[in-house]
Amino acid sequence: MDTLWQYQFRIILLGDSTVGKSSLLKRFTDGVYSDAADPTVGVDFYARSLDTEPGVKIKLQLWDTAGQERFRSITTSYYRNSVGGLLVFDLTNRKTFDHVREWHREVSEHILPHHMVYILIGHKSDLSRDRKVTRDEAEQLAAELGIRYVETSAKCNSNVERAFQLLTRDIYELMKMGEIATRDGWDGVKSGLTAKVLYPAEEEAEREKSCTC
Repeated sequence: MDTLWQYQFRIILLGDSTVGKSSLLKRFTDGVYSDAADPTVGVDFYARSLDTEPGVKIKLQLWDTAGQERFRSITTSYYRNSVGGLLVFDLTNRKTFDHVREWHREVSEHILPHHMVYILIGHKSDLSRDRKVTRDEAEQLAAELGIRYVETSAKCNSNVERAFQLLTRDIYELMKMGEIATRDGWDGVKSGLTAKVLYPAEEEAEREKSCTC
């Protein structure tokens, strides 16, 4: 039986082929590392739950998209039904970094008038000697796109958990602010059987102060 959850977020991983999207997901969901270079065909599905705060469990539906151009028509159909996206590039491959803007623009255009919450991921940080993209460059790009930046390594299990937690937390906080809400016909965010009533942080604090129990 599936564990009860308050909300379900659908999150999609974006980026060129071989940047390590599948290895990130396998590390996060199964706790294992696989260096198999078999490319994803179409879309693969993973799932895991996170506790964002006491009493709030969020189930993540994670979609691993193929980076090859020939599968783009398949993967674009998943953009509209996702609330969050990890923009992944390979720190040892300059071209994958240069393509991040294209991925961001393509997805953003497909989901108009709605928006997606992104986080930029510089993957394979363990290969420091082969690095082709500096942290400053990546942080500058993230700042221009208005998103967070995290460097990860599925091989060394570095910052993988943190990256997914940050994105989940950002989505949840936007829900509390009323900027993201469930919509009929949209699978990006779903409420579970025990959904919590959300309040903005300031209102939540006032409610706690006024509680006399």
